[in-house]
Amino acid sequence: MERTPLLHYRLSTSVNESEHQPRPAGVTVEQSPTTSRRQTADNQPQKLSTFFGVVIPTLLSMFSVVVFLRIGFVVGQAGLYQAIAMFLVAYFIISLTVLSVCAISTNGALDAGGAYYMISRALGPEFGGSIGIMFFFANVCGSALYVLGLVEAVVDTFGIPEDRIPVGNQVLPAGYWWSLLYGTVLLLLCLLVCLVGVHIYAKATFIIFLVVMVVLATIFISFFAVSPRTVLLPPSSVNTSGPTTGNFTGFKLDTLLLNLPDQYTVDYTTGIQMTFATVFAVMFNGCTGIMAGSNMSGDLRNPSYSIPRGTITAVIFTFIIYSLLTVLVACSCDRVLLQRDYSFLRDINVWHPFVTVGVYSSTLSAAMSNLIGASRILYALARDDLFGKVLSPAKRTSRIGNPWVSVLISWFLVQLVLFSGKLNTIASIVTIFFLLVYAAVDLACLALEWASAPNFRPTFRYFTWHTCVLGILGCAVMMFLINAIYASASIAFMLLLLLLIHYLSPTSSWGYISQALIFHQVRKYLLMLDVRKDHVKFWRPQVLLMVANWETWVRGSTGLISFINDVKKSGLYVLGHVELGDLDQLPSDPLQSRYDSWLSLVDHLNIKAFVNLTLADSIRHGVQHLLFISGLGGMRPNTLVLGFYDDCPPEDTLQDPSAVAGDPSDAPSSLQDPEDRPSFVFPALRGGDGTAKGGARR
Repeated sequence: MERTPLLHYRLSTSVNESEHQPRPAGVTVEQSPTTSRRQTADNQPQKLSTFFGVVIPTLLSMFSVVVFLRIGFVVGQAGLYQAIAMFLVAYFIISLTVLSVCAISTNGALDAGGAYYMISRALGPEFGGSIGIMFFFANVCGSALYVLGLVEAVVDTFGIPEDRIPVGNQVLPAGYWWSLLYGTVLLLLCLLVCLVGVHIYAKATFIIFLVVMVVLATIFISFFAVSPRTVLLPPSSVNTSGPTTGNFTGFKLDTLLLNLPDQYTVDYTTGIQMTFATVFAVMFNGCTGIMAGSNMSGDLRNPSYSIPRGTITAVIFTFIIYSLLTVLVACSCDRVLLQRDYSFLRDINVWHPFVTVGVYSSTLSAAMSNLIGASRILYALARDDLFGKVLSPAKRTSRIGNPWVSVLISWFLVQLVLFSGKLNTIASIVTIFFLLVYAAVDLACLALEWASAPNFRPTFRYFTWHTCVLGILGCAVMMFLINAIYASASIAFMLLLLLLIHYLSPTSSWGYISQALIFHQVRKYLLMLDVRKDHVKFWRPQVLLMVANWETWVRGSTGLISFINDVKKSGLYVLGHVELGDLDQLPSDPLQSRYDSWLSLVDHLNIKAFVNLTLADSIRHGVQHLLFISGLGGMRPNTLVLGFYDDCPPEDTLQDPSAVAGDPSDAPSSLQDPEDRPSFVFPALRGGDGTAKGGARR
């Protein structure tokens, strides 16, 4: 099924090419449906390329808060050794996840939804829906985090200090409610861009990308071109008696040696004591943009080609930039400057406004990227109807296909998260959500690999099940190291969503990976079940029960079916039925259409049994066929059960369950009391003279 769109495209291409052949003059050709479809496609917005759709969004999502506002914070708190270790661990985790994303994205056609689409089509609706909601919330919180980072930069540049006389351009009032107002205005700007459509977003991000690259170039130049200087530190809301200045020393060995070990202190903006876990949580937000390109899967020209190449390119580039910046900062800035001034890169730049413009551009782009990614995930969830009418309004789209209702819902939720007030406050929550999604992507790839699914043939082969397992373990360990309470709560919430979808959502046609895994394991253990190693101590009854025709006799045999189910003692149980006839004289196999009815009977009676039907010229030959074909390997029937029969119509025990236990009046008088009556009593034989007719007919 996955190759059908490609086949259709090739056929359509052939037809289109034939339409452009020269025609004789004066001949009028009526417009074909294919031409009409081509003209309709021409009216649709153009899809995005690898560079504009994957590389730029991923780079800008990763070059947001950390590179401009938190790179010094990480080195100042953790030291150079631990900072490098943090980046290595973070990129090790995301690299393993990128391998899984590349494998799944090159396995077949991709639609809108990014990671949600990959997981849901791989693991089924339960895992897909629950992880999709978690990924949606991760993007919502991530958008709020970047907006708060932008507000922090705006207030730091233009805000009026509380204990100092404002100078220059410090004209904006500061405080919690003012910051909330600034965040709301900036979020409205993001909303307007996302409502216009994905293409105006792609053009805007390209301009922002150019600006960020120029700013990064000036930052690297500044470390070599700017002379040592003293920087005035911003006021601390925690310790007002601390130092007021920090030093940019230039490249000095003493500065590097002092910045090598860790020195965790109280964060000067939130008053929280920093640890390895809390600093890693803030730092990891600079690595969570790897799904920005995958979120655009529905708007890409060729998702299977663009996502692997674009994502890997962006990850390698950002790792190089982060590593170089970390070393340069540790060699040239003293510890006080790094711990007490998040915007120190602006103060040591060759031209101060450069870094300010870079911070504004990158954080605004990352906020838009997460907002539009959240809207696409919500739209995909609504279109799959996993949550019924709750998300049905999110299906609405504009004329050009932009899910504007999903954008509005996502914007409203981001606005609610803005009330948290501080970037570092929600950094842990955002990181845990993204780690949980990354673990789910690795799990999806691992399940497909372990199940040896025939349809899992990715063109990207640089992964194994070992990388998937390491990715899952890495994400799980870091989740609990960052915050065990948040990690446990998020996993519990995901499991709750999984149960709700399992019991309330309709059955999907995507397929369930659990069935593929079960088949793989059953086959493996059946091959290990050696009949030559059977022993009488472990003998089990493996029963083949012959049941009469569904229309005439099976309703009277439910008592016998239930009784044999009780006595099989966890052994093999097969319901057999013989249909008399000759397949050579019939237009088709009459048993195929009746198989579902027999399975429905098994479900109704709640028994653990298989069903096997055969067509034969006699009952005896049919029973022999079933004994030969029933079971597999060491799981074969060793007991044949044939019910007694008489010449009276059967009683419908499906409609009257009490008939299964027989008529109480036929039981001995000592068993008339319901409390003394056994759970199963054979009904009396219904012969004309009250005696058994003998024989077995099946």
